[in-house]
Amino acid sequence: MIKSNIRNIAIIAHVDHGKTTLVDGLLKQSGTFRENQATGERIMDSMDLERERGITIMAKNTAIWHDGVKINIVDTPGHADFGGEVERAISMVDGALLLVDASEGPLPQTRFVLKKALAVNLPIILVINKIDRSDARLQEVINEVYDLFIDLDANEHQIEFPIIYTNAKIGVAHRKLDDGSQNLAPLFGTILQTIPGPHADDAATPQFLVTNLDYDDYVGQLAIGRVKHGKLEMGKTYALCAEGNRISQVKFSALYNFKGLQRIQVDTVESGDIVVVAGVEGIRIGDTISDAENPKPLPRIHVDEPTVAMIFSVNNSPF
Repeated sequence: MIKSNIRNIAIIAHVDHGKTTLVDGLLKQSGTFRENQATGERIMDSMDLERERGITIMAKNTAIWHDGVKINIVDTPGHADFGGEVERAISMVDGALLLVDASEGPLPQTRFVLKKALAVNLPIILVINKIDRSDARLQEVINEVYDLFIDLDANEHQIEFPIIYTNAKIGVAHRKLDDGSQNLAPLFGTILQTIPGPHADDAATPQFLVTNLDYDDYVGQLAIGRVKHGKLEMGKTYALCAEGNRISQVKFSALYNFKGLQRIQVDTVESGDIVVVAGVEGIRIGDTISDAENPKPLPRIHVDEPTVAMIFSVNNSPF
């Protein structure tokens, strides 16, 4: 069963290609922020290190609405160094925006994250950003992206991606450069047309896969993830399926949905949505929350082991 009222997407981009700026624009134009509201230049960067260096390390979650459809956006890291974050983000979504600078084209970190997305057969929307740059080379960049897809063994369906041209700084998107668009509506429309709704069944056995953790001084441990099937409700007892087939009984101190960058407390969360579960002590990334009497754990998230690469070259110095 495909749920048409939800879309879950990731944004793939190299550092400084405008990913966070684009998300800021989507938040504002969806009505999450008023146009005159002071939001800061980098809304989705919350860690001090991220704001200082202008990069995204932790995968962030936000939710916006367009034409009655909830769009969950996962802002992924642009560094291979944070590969575990990338893999966990990819596991939550059903499609991705590939954001590429109109001058620089696809760069190495773009390749790393895109490879992860293609491996799980996610549909891709190519977003060429910074089209106002004086050194923009649009057709060459598009050809470079096609070459990258071929190099990564993308299938025929994946290579037939839609292309959107954007100037994220002023919040404008175009399907064609001369279409006269004054906002990001073409991008919103392409997301709804290209990215499928999640395969989920509210009536099935509850399954919630933990993909990230946080902490709140008031409600305790927070587990962020996607409800694969079923519903989670306050007041009920569930099974926590941990590593090593360990199962324990748990209850929640709170349930949250995302609205913009905020967490909104609710009594029930539905399948297909990206949500937050609070108050489950000892919960870990990769654990499943399922039905207390008939638990069905989901496969744990596989994360590539850290690797170190070294190049040993012949010394060609004159000294």
